[in-house]
Amino acid sequence: MTEPTRAGTPPVILSVDDDEQVVEAVATDLRARYGSRYRIVAATSGQEALTVVERLSRRGDLVAVVVADQRMPGINGTSLLREAKRLQPHLRSVLLTAYADTDAAIEAINEVALDHYIIKPWDPPEQHLYPVLDELLEHWQATRPRPDPAIRMVGDRWSAASHALRQYLARNQLPFRWIDLDHPDAAPLLAAAGDDARLPLLLIDDGRVLSDATRQEVATALGLAARPEVDFHDLVVVGGGPAGLAAAVYGASEGLSTLVVEAEAPGGQAALSALIENYLGFPSGVTGSELARRALAQVRRFGASVVAPNRAVSIRSDGPYRIVSLDDGTDLHCGAVILAMGVEYRRLEAAGIDDLTGAGVYYGAASTEASAMADLRVVVVGGANSAGQAALDLARSAKEVIVSVRGAELARRMSRYLVDRIEATANILVKPTTEVASVRGGTRLEQVELRHADGTSELLDAAGMFIFIGARPRTDWLADTVVTDRDGFVMTGSALRPDRWSLDRDPFLLETSVPGVFAVGDVRATSVKRVASAVGEGSVAVQFVHEVLRGG
Repeated sequence: MTEPTRAGTPPVILSVDDDEQVVEAVATDLRARYGSRYRIVAATSGQEALTVVERLSRRGDLVAVVVADQRMPGINGTSLLREAKRLQPHLRSVLLTAYADTDAAIEAINEVALDHYIIKPWDPPEQHLYPVLDELLEHWQATRPRPDPAIRMVGDRWSAASHALRQYLARNQLPFRWIDLDHPDAAPLLAAAGDDARLPLLLIDDGRVLSDATRQEVATALGLAARPEVDFHDLVVVGGGPAGLAAAVYGASEGLSTLVVEAEAPGGQAALSALIENYLGFPSGVTGSELARRALAQVRRFGASVVAPNRAVSIRSDGPYRIVSLDDGTDLHCGAVILAMGVEYRRLEAAGIDDLTGAGVYYGAASTEASAMADLRVVVVGGANSAGQAALDLARSAKEVIVSVRGAELARRMSRYLVDRIEATANILVKPTTEVASVRGGTRLEQVELRHADGTSELLDAAGMFIFIGARPRTDWLADTVVTDRDGFVMTGSALRPDRWSLDRDPFLLETSVPGVFAVGDVRATSVKRVASAVGEGSVAVQFVHEVLRGG
């Protein structure tokens, strides 16, 4: 059911083409499929369409999708979408093109983050038009602004606790209104919460108030926490990142009773990525949060269960069965386990870091904080793809983005397409052969000291610093149960032979030193640290699970 946007007014799908017959044909197809839930509006020029978007925006109405022809006099499709997204940043975009305009569509993907292009003719719409729009509208509904979200959060933008809770809500894709302590709306809410209220404060629309709550308390209050419905599963997947979710999809779709245990929020570290541009099948790129949302929907569609937030604290074998113990005392009994815990960002060793983490210093993209950096200087630390993508994302709002790289050049560890875009972005400045010597500030980050290879230093005023300096595996809880390499990554397959494997048969490709326990994705030693390879390993591991369950 589509929610109205203003006084019962449904959101708009806008069709634009200078050929009146074409625009009416598109509008007719749109009305047939979406007319009961959306207002279908047609325009015969880019300027007329822009006027429509401006009028709707002034009235507080939302535009869900714009379907625009590329070749129009005056304002072409790409230019129209650029201006429309400036007025309504959440709208989704489709370009109608001829075969000769494919290059223009690719350019629009890079220039205006075009969501999709359709080559004319789009008939039959059931095959070429509706599947595209169904997916875009689902995405728009998941990310669209809502005037009155059910959750309000009052906190200090420079508080580590407030940052952690904001990120938790965002990663679980819960709409909420953030109210900074300095905002006029904060005082009456704090007064209503009572003298004992402590920040961060959550106010839920049913009247409940959570004061400085733990993630488990928040999860329970918001209905995120879940308990296993049965005592035994064929497969338990530890970790809900791309590798773990892929394993759950394939396991559940192939008839295995499957349970995913996630310590924080589905999507893992990948969910923090502002944009993943080299994942097959997404020519316009896909945000980490959107990829996580889609994957979780697939997991649930096939009947797998997810329990979160819960951490696995130990694993052991009992004959042909494996037992995974959780931090709340629950024991999960199963036939096989797939370890997919991923990695966490490596901590930066520099003076002042610990005191300012969460108060201007962040590990990862911290998309929840990016908007707070508007017109300010920020520093990105790291030279791999995640750092490059974060720099480009921050550059959209920050006044200046400084990229500090220990190496001599970005191209050594970063994909060429990101290097080229960074070099073409005027407000990004790359500082090679530098490292962070210290950070300074009172209640929040104020300055970053960079040390150059020649021993000299410079002190920069900065409101935020985002750190991407590699990662460490989340394997401390495995203790001596599963064999890891010296860096803590789980060893699998032939690497366990001859003295780290107990059975007569050879270990399966992704099997750990504990028979029936597999490791996939970033947590596995020698794995390729990419989303696509993690998804591949998660799916491949399921075939070996079947072998174990058959007694192999």
